[in-house]
Amino acid sequence: MAARILMHAAMLGAAALAIAIATAGAGTAMAQAYPAKPIRLIIPFPPGGGSDVTGRIVAMAMSERLGMQMVVDNRAGAGGIIGTELAANAARDGYTLLVASLAHVVSPWLYDLKGRFDPIKSFSPVAIVAGSPVVLVVHPGVPARSVADLLALARKNPGKLQYASAGVGSVSHLAAEMFTYSAKVDMLHVPYKGAGAATVDVVAGHANLTFGGLLATVPHVRAGRLRALGVGSLQRNPILPDVPPIAEAGVPDYETVNWFGLLAPAGTPAAIVERLHREVSAVQESPEIRKQLDNDGATVLRMTPAQFGAYMAADMEKWGRVVRAAGIKAN
Repeated sequence: MAARILMHAAMLGAAALAIAIATAGAGTAMAQAYPAKPIRLIIPFPPGGGSDVTGRIVAMAMSERLGMQMVVDNRAGAGGIIGTELAANAARDGYTLLVASLAHVVSPWLYDLKGRFDPIKSFSPVAIVAGSPVVLVVHPGVPARSVADLLALARKNPGKLQYASAGVGSVSHLAAEMFTYSAKVDMLHVPYKGAGAATVDVVAGHANLTFGGLLATVPHVRAGRLRALGVGSLQRNPILPDVPPIAEAGVPDYETVNWFGLLAPAGTPAAIVERLHREVSAVQESPEIRKQLDNDGATVLRMTPAQFGAYMAADMEKWGRVVRAAGIKAN
């Protein structure tokens, strides 16, 4: 009896091993055959923004590496929800990918997503691509030449300094609320319809300051129309090497970086996710791609898919605290 049990167990073990080998082989074959048709890259925002610019750079480079077209599909609306939901419900075959950004992990705190998608559970992380910090800039007429000066001015005049944003729930709004929350100061929020309008009004002196993107603010800083006081990354940015991180200049632990990455629908075969991750990593090594990203104010970021997933989850909790503390409500 014991011998028969041992023999039966051995047969089951051999069968399980055979199934595992076959499954692994099928996954490898799938990855080798992939892609067999064009890949749709959904960008949940209009053309011209950070997600669109970064997504198009990646799409062009990936098309060349994969030998198959990666087609950009801008599906804007509802703060990125429309395009994101479309990607979450797409076939899990690697032929639909999503360009995600900081807005991806902020959306559950601003909108009711029940029954639509979960920013973490509905997706398989593929790769983080790049990050672009916000820049704290003031009108030259504001008597502040450092973050410390601005904090002193805000504390002396609570609720009087006006900061412009690209709209309620935008990165510039969140960055400012993180600043006021961390530094315990009170400033007046003036929302605009887009980052361009917000920046123009600070240049014109109609608002005192904004937390803008590098692309929108650096030309004005270099022309003397705006004064940069700090960057939102934990390190200095090569585009503004003389501007210190806000975290070093008076608000410890402050960090606001608008990151960009690729996600696939949850359940996409691991072999395909791994293949895509390898190709993104190879693209990131290209000096030409790095130069393009640098010119657009973005810096290459590197993480494994698991690390990227953990990073998104941590970022979602971080911004949830800020949104709740500030009482931000989407329009």
